[in-house]
Amino acid sequence: MIAILAVLIQLGCQAKESSSALNNGALGDTNKVKSMSYQVQKTEEEWKNALGDEAFRVLRLKGTERPFTSEYETLWEAGTYVCKGCGQELFSSETKFDAGCGWPSFYKGIDSSRIKEIPDLSHGMNRVEVVCSACGGHLGHVFTDGYGQPTGLRYCINGVSLGFKKKP
Repeated sequence: MIAILAVLIQLGCQAKESSSALNNGALGDTNKVKSMSYQVQKTEEEWKNALGDEAFRVLRLKGTERPFTSEYETLWEAGTYVCKGCGQELFSSETKFDAGCGWPSFYKGIDSSRIKEIPDLSHGMNRVEVVCSACGGHLGHVFTDGYGQPTGLRYCINGVSLGFKKKP
C-alpha cells in the first residue's frame, strides 16, 4: 500500500514539474504569440523595447494584469481604444460598460476583422482568447455571460494591452 502511494506521489510530482516547465517556457515558447501570420512583426527584443515589461508580459506572453489596476477600467471619456502593440483601433468607448470584473469591458469591437478569437483551454478552463488581428497581441478574453448588452458578450480586456485616443 505504501509503495503504491509513493508511486502516485512521484507521478504527481513529475506531472507538476512538466506542467511548470511548460508554463515557464522550458519545453518551448508555448506562451509566446506566434507572429508569423500577422501583418505587424517584430523581434522579441523589439517588442520588449517598444512595450516595456508589463505590456510585453501581457501582449506577447499572454499574461494577465491584476484586476482594478488599469487606468482604463474607470475611464469613461469618449474615444477609441487601440492596440498598444500596433495602434490598430479595436473598441469604441460607446460600447464600454462597467462589468465590475476589474478590467475594461466592451460588448463589441469596432469591427470583427480587427480582433481574432482563439479557443483557449489553458489553466483548466474553456475560454475564448481575444488577440489583435494586426499584431497578434493578447488582449484578453470574450465571455458569453450576458453582461454586455445588447450583444450578451463581455470582452474582458487587459488595460495594459490598450492605448486610448480621446475623441476631439
